[in-house]
Amino acid sequence: MDVDADARRRLAERIAGEITLSEDAGATLRKWRTDFEISQTELADQLDISSSVVSDYESGRRANPGTGVIERLVTGLLDVDERRGGSRIRQHARVLTAGFDREVVHELREYPATIDLDRYYETIGATELVRGTQDTIAGHTIIDSIAAITRLSSEEFYRLYGQSANRALVFGGVTRGESPLVAMRVVNPTPNVVVLQGIDPDDVWEHAGDLARIDGFSLAVVDADLETTLERHHELP
Repeated sequence: MDVDADARRRLAERIAGEITLSEDAGATLRKWRTDFEISQTELADQLDISSSVVSDYESGRRANPGTGVIERLVTGLLDVDERRGGSRIRQHARVLTAGFDREVVHELREYPATIDLDRYYETIGATELVRGTQDTIAGHTIIDSIAAITRLSSEEFYRLYGQSANRALVFGGVTRGESPLVAMRVVNPTPNVVVLQGIDPDDVWEHAGDLARIDGFSLAVVDADLETTLERHHELP
């Protein structure tokens, strides 16, 4: 599948702008490179430079890169991803198209076909607490719990569903799960499954399961950190 040129351009502007405005440009470059799952060596080969040059920029051993260098590094990242099929460009483009800030939405993705909920749980290492009325999902959205709840309206929450509510909505950085479950009471329709990330099953709010049953969605928890949770979601089709 070809990458939309306009989506690529807007994403390039977003990444370049974030690096340029960052107080630690090297760390921001490293964040985006690892987000795209591209090694320093692969990026260096794409740009026909030594991997030590990329390492020096990321570590701060070289002075902050100028706009020309940043443009070249960002282009290299996107070129590598496009050569691989462009999956990361399309994922980020969906977030931008939906009008969300990356601080709110970490990832919004549709699958080529529905997958069984049990397979989803196994892939991301989740523990189910409540089984809802649906046994499959066709996508997932991973959000920052606090940012989403405090900044999004109910209408904006619905846009988190992408193409449909037949998906997993993952709330990142949860401590008890009270706020996400209460937020779901005012959202209609609800997603097929809500996942609370960063929490042990024993620490979940005591009424969370009851609210999930009332609204008919599955409820699960995953105690892995956010980075690991994102990586596991990348293993899905």
